[in-house]
Amino acid sequence: MDEQTRAWLTGHFLIAMPQLADPNFFHTVTYICEHNEEGALGLVVNRPSEMRLGEILEHMGIRATDPRALEVPVYVGGPVQRERGFVLHEPVGAWSSTLQVTETVAITTSRDILEAIARGEGPERFLVALGYAGWAPGQLEQEMADNAWLSGPADMAIVFETPDEARWEAAARHLGIDLGRLSGEAGHA
Repeated sequence: MDEQTRAWLTGHFLIAMPQLADPNFFHTVTYICEHNEEGALGLVVNRPSEMRLGEILEHMGIRATDPRALEVPVYVGGPVQRERGFVLHEPVGAWSSTLQVTETVAITTSRDILEAIARGEGPERFLVALGYAGWAPGQLEQEMADNAWLSGPADMAIVFETPDEARWEAAARHLGIDLGRLSGEAGHA
């Protein structure tokens, strides 16, 4: 299949099917930041950790002049490189190390974006994560064929405005799917 006919999932949600038992992805919504012939990279956007951004800033020696930055939740972005930080944000902006995902959304890994957030001058909307979800070439396509995931165009309002615990069902509803009807549990009408 050539690149014109292949359905790349960059800028889409991957929504874990109810039966997906992998503890890294149980009931998760993953925003796919890059998907091509070399594999895929995404960030889980509905699994907050106990950590706050203030801990990361302190560890990096970045002084927060905006006290709100200290309380920003840090998400578990996935099981790969859990010590590496990622900022999913809108708008794209001009940061040192950024991968533009869509016209309005990017993922940045450079220190300058954290310094700006600490000053209250960061992107309008952002999510900070440690770690990412990664797939080898063909792996995500196989998992899709095995019905492990639902996928569809992302709605960034779900990422940035919907409460964490509601994002899984909200992302599925955005695609017109009621996850309760897919659960396979007996006794549900």
